Amino acid sequence: MAPELLAVYRDRLLQLKQELADADALGQQSQAIVALDQQSVGRLARMDALQNQAMAQAGGRRRNVMAQRIGAALMRVDDGTFGECVECGEDIAPKRLDLDPTTPCCISCASG
Repeated sequence: MAPELLAVYRDRLLQLKQELADADALGQQSQAIVALDQQSVGRLARMDALQNQAMAQAGGRRRNVMAQRIGAALMRVDDGTFGECVECGEDIAPKRLDLDPTTPCCISCASG
């Protein structure tokens, strides 16, 4: 892959990493333990709070997975294998990388 194009993908990955860190910082408060003080809030309000907490925790897990994918893609950029399928070694289609620069596999290997 051309060095200019690698630089573009590296910048995009770093931008995604920063956006993810910003979103994670916002989601930390929502993941906090929910106080179940039955005197101050009703049952439905507590259920809503627990549901919101569960959704925030699921979002945190998704962000962690995405952060790992971004880190792996940045490592592939650094070692010169970015854009190559980790399964078969063939080039990953540019449109596929444009859609998701963290993708490690070509369409053939990803589809099985």
